[in-house]
Amino acid sequence: MHPEIEQDGPGTCPKCGMALEPLMPSLDEDENPELRDFSRRFWFTLPFTAVVAALAMFGQHGLVLSVAARTWLELVLTIPVVLWAGWPFLTRGVESIRSGNLNMWTLIGTGVLAAFSYSMAATLAPDVFPESFREHGRVGVYFEAAAVIVSLTLLGQILELRARSRTSAAIKALLELAPKTARRINADGGEEDIPLNHVHLGDRLRVRPGEKVPTDGRVIGGHSSVDESMLTGEPMPVVKQAGDTVIGATLNTSGALVIEAVKVGADTMLAQIVQLVASAQRSRAPMQRMADAVSYWFVLAVLAIALVTLLAWGLFGPEPRWIYGVLNAVSVLIIACPCALGLATPMSIMVATGRAAGAGVLFRDAEAIEHLRRIDTLIVDKTGTLTEGRPSFREVVAAPGFAGDEVLRLAASLDQGSEHPLAEAIVAEARTRGMILSSAESFESASGIGVRGRVEGKVLRLGNTRLLEEAGVATTAIHRDAERLRGDGASVMFLAVDGRLAGLIGVADRIKPTTPEAIRQLQAAGLRVIMATGDGETTARAVARELDIDEVHGEVRPQDKADLVARLKAAGRRVAMAGDGINDAPALALADVGIAMGTGTDVAMSSGRVTLVKGDLRGIVRARQISDATVANMRQNLGFAFLYNALGVPVAAGVLYPAFGLLLSPMLAALAMSLSSASVVANALRLRGSAV
Repeated sequence: MHPEIEQDGPGTCPKCGMALEPLMPSLDEDENPELRDFSRRFWFTLPFTAVVAALAMFGQHGLVLSVAARTWLELVLTIPVVLWAGWPFLTRGVESIRSGNLNMWTLIGTGVLAAFSYSMAATLAPDVFPESFREHGRVGVYFEAAAVIVSLTLLGQILELRARSRTSAAIKALLELAPKTARRINADGGEEDIPLNHVHLGDRLRVRPGEKVPTDGRVIGGHSSVDESMLTGEPMPVVKQAGDTVIGATLNTSGALVIEAVKVGADTMLAQIVQLVASAQRSRAPMQRMADAVSYWFVLAVLAIALVTLLAWGLFGPEPRWIYGVLNAVSVLIIACPCALGLATPMSIMVATGRAAGAGVLFRDAEAIEHLRRIDTLIVDKTGTLTEGRPSFREVVAAPGFAGDEVLRLAASLDQGSEHPLAEAIVAEARTRGMILSSAESFESASGIGVRGRVEGKVLRLGNTRLLEEAGVATTAIHRDAERLRGDGASVMFLAVDGRLAGLIGVADRIKPTTPEAIRQLQAAGLRVIMATGDGETTARAVARELDIDEVHGEVRPQDKADLVARLKAAGRRVAMAGDGINDAPALALADVGIAMGTGTDVAMSSGRVTLVKGDLRGIVRARQISDATVANMRQNLGFAFLYNALGVPVAAGVLYPAFGLLLSPMLAALAMSLSSASVVANALRLRGSAV
């Protein structure tokens, strides 16, 4: 449960004593070795525990054995239960004291050893005990308490380990999505089925109807609809044709496709999703850090309460005083075991991250889950976030002294070195017209406002107004055309050649069909939505009007976006930033929660703490719903764990005895402790069925 603890093989955490989880679940992994070991210990010694409990409860009624023989039989039967079945608990308890990391095993080990050691001393040397310790003709022994505590703790651990194994079901389900083979088209035109791990970059692969897409790729032939719901949460199949991208493990439903592998192995979307989910499940929520800090002092307090209970009953209680003192002290130690406290948030996080992955939302860590629900301001980029990110060429306007085709050819030649969607649209239009492009020299990106370089010996600048103003190039000659295009929602890029204005190119990027609904849902949820884009103010405001976004910032550089995030945070706002490009990375990293579009760049995804696989803003609504449900679930678990201990410890100490004559047996305390852990895990598993 402590993500910083790692080792090569299975074992226990030196801090909390719980079983370590594998970093990455595997489809072919065997049953949890600790679960197998605990099950063997439990079932082998359960008959011994049952006999010891029966002897303690009914031994004095008609049993042929003498009192002494019964006591010795209980000792013999309890030894394997405590010293073999309970050995893992005892060693963890000793290790917790040795290392100073007091935890649940400190209390369990102390309680079991106290009951067992006291009973063994009473059996081996009964004469050293005063008469007040005797009952039913012998010094009171409580082997049944020690044995039953061990057996119930084993049962609780078995139930817990089985439940915890279910939290990795989401990762295993993702792993099962990947097909085992791919059909490769060889250079000679022949085809063969090969293992998936034999697919290499650039391989041509055929995907027939009803087959899964083997790896991330680009369609180079065919037309079909692909069901991406298993990874994106989007229920409707997506039409794919030449030039479109496909995600590995998605299902080809109708036609046949030929794809070129562009990502394989650990670089595929599925592999990254699995890694992100596994990493998030290992992370620690801020709420759990509070519980961790409390647990150490809580254990110390429980040890003190147990000691006070022993002394109070022994010195002031009714006869047999010290027997009552020992039993109640053991009950306090057992019922106060903080295992429910330790499981409260990790179980919720593990279940929630798996549930979110199935809905196309990837949380990088538990902190992102906890923080997202508190966000009140969302900054969104335009291209690729609000829009499809696949702009199409609209128009070229030449300035006096230049021709339109020449403007387009020079701009496309320079943009060959850019991966920006606007650049791709310009290059695609030039090639469609059959233009011969030249190589660009000294190409460089100008901080999100355009690009610079040399083509055919000419110094070119291509970008927004600010880029040209930095070079002292005025754009007034074609300002009216620029405003006309911007008013229609197109992005405008000016081209300067050797310090002279050459023209402009308008590129339009359609708004995603899902964006208007997503904006409405976000605003209805109380979020203030702000658009910040590198496009001109007119273009930005045209898109904002269509989407009913009130606050707009146009022609902003990457640092401007980061500054906007910083200003809003300084004003007390809790800010999320959603973007998909390299220019969004600084703001994504600075925001309280950075939200990356899964359809964007790797840099953006690595900077964000939440990734929307589909690149659909409706995923933010789903992510907030998951965040709300998860935090509520964690609070329920923590509240129950604290309430359970707040009520259980006084009852175990005997506060009800003076008024009602009620005492809590150590066996019932052990049962209550096991049920508390099981209830926390069961409550966390409810998140698997939450609606998002």
